Amino acid sequence: MSNTSAVNIPGQTSLEAIRNFSIIAHIDHGKSTLADRMLQLTGVVEQRLMRAQYLDKMDIERERGITIKSQTVRMPWKYQAKEFTLNMIDTPGHVDFSYEVSRSLAACEGCILLVDAAQGIQAQTLANLYIALDNDLQIIPVLNKIDLPAADVAKNEAELSQLIGCAPEDIFKVSGKTGQGVKELLDKIVEKIPPPKGDVNAKTRALIFDSIYDSFRGVITYVRVVDGSIKARQTIKMMSQGTVHELLEVGIISPEMTKQNALGTGEVGYLMTGVKNVSGSKVGDTITDNSSPAKTALAGYIEPKPMVYSGLYPIDGSDYSNLRDALDKLKLNDAALVYEPETSVALGFGFRIGFLGLLHLEIVRERLEREFNLDLISTLPNVIYSVIPEGGAEKIVTNPSEFPNGKIAKVLEPVVKATIISPKDYVGTIMELCQDRRGNLEKMDYLSTERVELVYILPLSEIIFDFFNQLKSRTKGYASLDYESNGQKEADLVRVDVLLQGEKVDAFSAIVHKDRAYSYGVMITEKLQKLIPRQLFEVPIQATIGSRIIARQNVRALRKDVLAKCYGGDITRKRKLLEKQKEGKKKMKSIGSVQVPKEAFIAALSQT
Repeated sequence: MSNTSAVNIPGQTSLEAIRNFSIIAHIDHGKSTLADRMLQLTGVVEQRLMRAQYLDKMDIERERGITIKSQTVRMPWKYQAKEFTLNMIDTPGHVDFSYEVSRSLAACEGCILLVDAAQGIQAQTLANLYIALDNDLQIIPVLNKIDLPAADVAKNEAELSQLIGCAPEDIFKVSGKTGQGVKELLDKIVEKIPPPKGDVNAKTRALIFDSIYDSFRGVITYVRVVDGSIKARQTIKMMSQGTVHELLEVGIISPEMTKQNALGTGEVGYLMTGVKNVSGSKVGDTITDNSSPAKTALAGYIEPKPMVYSGLYPIDGSDYSNLRDALDKLKLNDAALVYEPETSVALGFGFRIGFLGLLHLEIVRERLEREFNLDLISTLPNVIYSVIPEGGAEKIVTNPSEFPNGKIAKVLEPVVKATIISPKDYVGTIMELCQDRRGNLEKMDYLSTERVELVYILPLSEIIFDFFNQLKSRTKGYASLDYESNGQKEADLVRVDVLLQGEKVDAFSAIVHKDRAYSYGVMITEKLQKLIPRQLFEVPIQATIGSRIIARQNVRALRKDVLAKCYGGDITRKRKLLEKQKEGKKKMKSIGSVQVPKEAFIAALSQT
């Protein structure tokens, strides 16, 4: 079947022949593998060109086996002797990329809720389901990996039917690996998911749900046409920004970019204007015809709020402008990225960047290093605090160096509602972990006789470091975690600074709970003692809260053997040489500065 057999040219193909849907699931439940089988069955990818995770374009996605970026693909399908066009969007499963999921679902009428038959319902399964229900989408429940020996189909079928509120026989059983049940699932998509609603004759309105930057072709915008149509060489207008562009090319992705004459109502495709300016295409904006614009824009998306902040600095200071350009381009691929310039005494010029979570931070840093050949150092991740000094106005703190000195009336820290799903055997160890991280149990429900859902209110600062790793190790990998913002609460927090020979090093400052301040001070001073090379004079490393020192380590001085030339004589001769050396070191200490190599910063910040 050719790619063009189901192309919807305005006025020729009815809306009834189009189906727009997404695949949503917890991470590693087989979304990309199921998408691969659909690509094969619909014939849009030749067998000789087929590869695993076909829609995952980035090397980093293939290496980690996770989807980071939503991908759209158009597939033709024949059902009951009629031709249909299926527009599928494969979405990420990790909690950090739920913003990608929400944007993708806004461009669809239905979705496949995929559950691993071996692992069952997990935290992100519930989170993605609630996003789909908020968007009023038609949901098709599917159990995947039924070919696995560990698959417990009957048990997970009962849990899923209870969650969705459908009969167990309404749940589809498929294997993304072998292709079993996928043909029937494609038929069901045509049956159950409604065709898109829209007015073919109305003024053009198209929603930008994603965009990428291509170094040769500039900004490529992914759109869902809601009303009217978009044609090549048409002059379009971005409604929120008021910018006007001429369309050089419109087309579909099936699964490679295929040029078309037009995109009709209900269709999903791409646009190219040749614009190189990355600010010209904003996700959530409405595109309309410049000569006959629509009066009202489409409802866009809620702007994502960063959960974690970290500073990124180039190791080579001359790369600062390259880092700024790279962030501009990456923001087009990642609408959730927020950044602003900042400077550090120790690290120089860099950017303070907001991320949706630690995996998001890790992926962004790795992409910047790989795709733009940058060597970067990142500071300790921290969250946003609201600090109210005594007799002063509230101050928003995204960097420990901004934490005000003096008396503090109160500090508000962000908290999250964390949903943990686990086998019942691990409830005790999970509760112990959450209580150790200052968590409060909100509710506990048994999803079945074997699986428990725990909901905790936890400080965000307590879960952004190693909470997920601890949870996995304590539950042998069976527990799953999802969290969402839940406002702020008052906490007893202090800023711990690190002094090297009396000078504050802002890169190592951290905002921690008062009960944890001492342990953090001891840990960071011990680590720096091992990493900072010995100088010609003794270097004290101190951790302080305000003017109070809470921990100290010393880097011993390098000593020259000044007694090597003394072969005998009176002891006073040796003492005279040692006293002279002591005076020299004292003078050097008063005028010398500590040389801390970048390698020590990288090692300390990456291990802390």
